[in-house]
Amino acid sequence: MARWSNIRAQTRLVPESPGLPQIPWFLGLMSGTSMDGIDAALLRTDGEAIAGFGPALTLPYEASLRDRIRACLNDGPGNTMALSRDLAVAHAAAVQALLDKAGMAAKDVAWLGFHGHTLLHRPGERRTWQTGDGALLAQLTGIGVVSDFRSQDVAMGGQGAPLVPLYHAALARYAQLPPPLLVLNLGGVGNVTYIGSERDTDLIAFDTGPGNALIDDWMLTHAHVAHDEGGRTAATGAVNPERLARLLDHAYFNARPPKSLDRNDFSAAAVEGLSLEDGAATLAAFTAASVARGLSHLPQRPLRCLVCGGGRHNATLMKLLTQHLNMPVESVEAVGWNGDHLEAEAFAFLAARAVRGLPLSLPGTTGVSAPVSGGRIYRLP
Repeated sequence: MARWSNIRAQTRLVPESPGLPQIPWFLGLMSGTSMDGIDAALLRTDGEAIAGFGPALTLPYEASLRDRIRACLNDGPGNTMALSRDLAVAHAAAVQALLDKAGMAAKDVAWLGFHGHTLLHRPGERRTWQTGDGALLAQLTGIGVVSDFRSQDVAMGGQGAPLVPLYHAALARYAQLPPPLLVLNLGGVGNVTYIGSERDTDLIAFDTGPGNALIDDWMLTHAHVAHDEGGRTAATGAVNPERLARLLDHAYFNARPPKSLDRNDFSAAAVEGLSLEDGAATLAAFTAASVARGLSHLPQRPLRCLVCGGGRHNATLMKLLTQHLNMPVESVEAVGWNGDHLEAEAFAFLAARAVRGLPLSLPGTTGVSAPVSGGRIYRLP
């Protein structure tokens, strides 16, 4: 804990019970590839151990802001400077809403972990771009901000993703879960963390393929709804084997980790012409099958798979995962984790690591040549 004591004077700490070590509150913010809104969560941590969990919430995006984000994806023609500013304003509103919910003030939070929104992720070109004005967010909230978590990893040859594995490992230690364990995050893109032991050096992580993105795009285009609620549309459809085989015939699935994806690396075009229900069923099967393909890259078969992210609410997808993985597949709530806000908690955890100079990524998680820290820090005057 010596390194933490060196930084403690630069942070504001929550008063704690006499005799207990002072561990600060960090607030994490996540805007994921599903573009549904801002997740915010409070976590007490020193960046290594978890000392407690606070409240969390989701602030949905207004439709106009969501449309502007979509327009800017992959070097789109949108006004990215204005978007960066407006995302900071929206995130500041999420911070204040969470502080109000927790009965806390800005002075009670050490740092904000601000992921921003990914507009482009092409690690092969040494490019990754998460937009959002961290300096403005610090000014609006009165709390120091850590942002830009991925750039240093990508600059050093890593994939820049996934970044949550170190937090998955900390959660597994906190819950005393036996390894080997698989944690699957189903956001817009699917990614897994393989926890081989209690040592962080035994982590393996990579993107498996699409999570919810293709299903969401299909439902938005053909049913004018944001997603397949509960997987009910897919449940009434039939998987088209030929279209599924076409989707799985992609070099990405044979590539060894580390590897990562951009949201738009895959398309729902392969199921065009199918009915709404059959298209949803086939895309759900594609997500499950792509996760199963990833098992071949693991040194041991996991004892169980814990699922976080929005995909765990899709009952059809969860059933398909159980069939394809042939192991117990459960929502992370089964072990007491917060599946809706786990990524926001993770960026609180990573902010704590960043201000201490601890690694955010490892060779086994992103393929970077050596453990690397990162993050851009915006301190208050």
